[in-house]
Amino acid sequence: MELRQLRSFCMAAKVQSISRAAERLDLGQPAVTTHIKRLEVELGASLFDRGKRPIQLTSTGNTLADLATPLVEAIDDLVARTASAEKQSPVIVGATYDIVPHVLLQAVRDFRLAHPTVRLYIRSGHRDGILQMIRDREVDIGIIPGKDTSRDLAFTRLFSYDTVLITPLGHPLLERPLESLAEIARYPLIMMEQQTLTRSLLESEFQSAALGYEIVMELGNMNYIKRYVASGLGISVGPRLAIEPEDRNDLGIIGLSHLFPEAEAGYATLARRMLPNSVDLFVQSLAMSLGEN
Repeated sequence: MELRQLRSFCMAAKVQSISRAAERLDLGQPAVTTHIKRLEVELGASLFDRGKRPIQLTSTGNTLADLATPLVEAIDDLVARTASAEKQSPVIVGATYDIVPHVLLQAVRDFRLAHPTVRLYIRSGHRDGILQMIRDREVDIGIIPGKDTSRDLAFTRLFSYDTVLITPLGHPLLERPLESLAEIARYPLIMMEQQTLTRSLLESEFQSAALGYEIVMELGNMNYIKRYVASGLGISVGPRLAIEPEDRNDLGIIGLSHLFPEAEAGYATLARRMLPNSVDLFVQSLAMSLGEN
């Protein structure tokens, strides 16, 4: 005896029609008929007198309706309450320092407008730190640059981005096309910390080309770096996703797609972990906000 069979029976008993029960349940009429026939086979008795119009319950049908109707209604109410509660569950998001002030901002705005009663918590950190937060269940979802292929995590791509050179206005590197990493390595660099993807990539490329370079300053996020570069203290290499339109008023920005491979960013979750519906709603807001940009 299955819940779907009881649900079909109770609705048919209520509306006194197999076809109308199918409409109410958004099922095909053959499905409702099959559900009721299987109940009759299991109980060894007819549940409806089909010779009358509208159909009438038999004595066995009346007994089953009295027992099953409150049970089905209670279960359906519980399902509805659970779905509603899941949509209200807090969402805990982890994101890297370059993602938080740029990519994440519009998604958070959209989500808060659409779901004002859902609490949203954002934790920031380096890429490896965010991945560990996911594994430790400290966050529901982590938004990171660079694809992750760990077996214990599920990664979904959101967008691709390229790497850019960031210089003060009037810098010599802005005067001609940039042809090699050697030209960048000649100048003092202001970079994020070693755990970041862009810095790891840059240093790896420098070392592969046997280039000497000097990192004169480390800062915790790209907003700080842009301000220090604008003041003339050095140059930097960073993800284009950290560049805002107004940055071009104070900085020189040069695309480096001819020197660095295109990177991708996405969100990671713990594989096989069931997450509340509220997290799915946040992912929808995230995908929509990125689609608009």
